[in-house]
Amino acid sequence: MKLTKHLLFLLLLSSMNVFAESMPSIFNANEAVVYRSPTCGCCKKWVDHLEDKGFKVQDNVTEDMNAIKDKYGVPRNLASCHTAIINGYVVEGHVPADDIIKMMAERPEISGISVPGMPVGTPGMEMGGKKDPFKVISFDEKNQYKIYNQYEGK
Repeated sequence: MKLTKHLLFLLLLSSMNVFAESMPSIFNANEAVVYRSPTCGCCKKWVDHLEDKGFKVQDNVTEDMNAIKDKYGVPRNLASCHTAIINGYVVEGHVPADDIIKMMAERPEISGISVPGMPVGTPGMEMGGKKDPFKVISFDEKNQYKIYNQYEGK
């Protein structure tokens, strides 16, 4: 009888694990679904940055980035070269992983965050010690924008 209870318990744990793996937005908050152009090397470097910070990345290479940005509601003035979906949030461009982690911990009522353009010195856009100043901008469905974080240049 005890052996049967142990087997049932192990089966229950196993099924919970399978369920958890099928629900990445709830159980695996560090899973990132990235969409990027096949011709953009800096995007791959940003993917590497996320992986270095512990994110599990699903890397999707696509020719039609505008369709992805439209699908996820990325405002044109906040666009960059790649788009990610992380725990239900849109992450646009070369956003530092620490800002993504902070957003996931705080769970603000926004659609996502963006680093518009491709500022030198952002993750994936490293060029020696040079760093442009840049801002991480939050946005919501009503096209309201706020500075989420900002970085000084060097």
